[in-house]
Amino acid sequence: MTIRLPGPGGVLHDYTPRAEPASFTTGAPLVSRTVFSAAHVVADPLADAGPDMAAVDWDATLAFRRHLWAHGLGVAEAMDTAQRGMGLDWAGAAELIRRSTAEARSAGGAIACGVGTDQLAGPATLAEVRAAYEEQLALVEGTGAQAILMASRALAAAASGPEDYLDVYGHLLRQASEPVILHWLGPMFDPALDGYWGSPDLDAATETFLDVIAAHPDKVDGIKVSLLDARREVELRRRLPRGVRCYTGDDYNYPELIAGDEQGFSHALLGIFDPLGPLAAEAVRVLDTGDTAKFRELLDPTVELSRHLFEKPTRFYKTGVVLLAWLAGHQSHFTMVGGLQSARPLPHLARAYELADGLGLFPDPALAETRMKSLLSLYGVDQ
Repeated sequence: MTIRLPGPGGVLHDYTPRAEPASFTTGAPLVSRTVFSAAHVVADPLADAGPDMAAVDWDATLAFRRHLWAHGLGVAEAMDTAQRGMGLDWAGAAELIRRSTAEARSAGGAIACGVGTDQLAGPATLAEVRAAYEEQLALVEGTGAQAILMASRALAAAASGPEDYLDVYGHLLRQASEPVILHWLGPMFDPALDGYWGSPDLDAATETFLDVIAAHPDKVDGIKVSLLDARREVELRRRLPRGVRCYTGDDYNYPELIAGDEQGFSHALLGIFDPLGPLAAEAVRVLDTGDTAKFRELLDPTVELSRHLFEKPTRFYKTGVVLLAWLAGHQSHFTMVGGLQSARPLPHLARAYELADGLGLFPDPALAETRMKSLLSLYGVDQ
């Protein structure tokens, strides 16, 4: 059996799906690396909601988190993969955090939650930015979850220089009851974050970032770096104070960064580990045994899919993530909060299907094929 897929230029080609999925097993918690999957949310397709209303299917959303926990992964909740700031507003994110942390306690799963300033509407003062962060930090800590201090569009707009970042983050870190994860999200993921840490020059921004950490090393569990620059991440990783971890957010170079070198390695907090969850967990369990070569043998082939999903405009990678969740049977539809399922063209979606099928990511390849054919038919591609 074959499926006709559109490629570059809309030219159709025949693809033969694999007959059997790859085999991944659930197992003991991961040991050598701390690994979080930034998980997507499942929209409610039957809700009478417009593009500015976040209607979430809570049952399916929480079921997907249980799937990740079952494989030993932690969940990074209410991050950009969950369409934070791209369809999911603060009210929806707050409800997601409350529900997911309760589910984590029930399932015994690790969870860390995003703290931002997205309840602010329009331009804000630095005092308003700080207050918004404080409100979200209080909610996350009140649930018992670890906090991830996310980059703030409002702070990027309000700050006049590095000193404003030092002041705002210093205040928040002094206030935090437990060590947090600091998140540096690059402008390729969110153009509004250009010049974060007070400078568009990444070398200068890095110095400010390190100054924040150096002033409060006891309040920083780690940093998540999402700049898609492996060299820069390694250099930054080597300058961190003892005890402060680096969580790679590099969806282009994660196998080499997690594997590490003689001077250290990165843990992981990745959006690509949403569709790759079982495979990623299996690879890290191999790494737990010290077999770096086998770890790379398992994870390196996934990079082509990840780079495809995260191609420019990178911020629309969520569309491919949700497509694969639907094809894998984790949800019953390909609908996204805010209508973001329309953010990628059909050839992009077709290539995502082809690469994921080649990796054996679909537990039921026949179901994935049937669903992909239904999508192609909707676009007018006859089989």
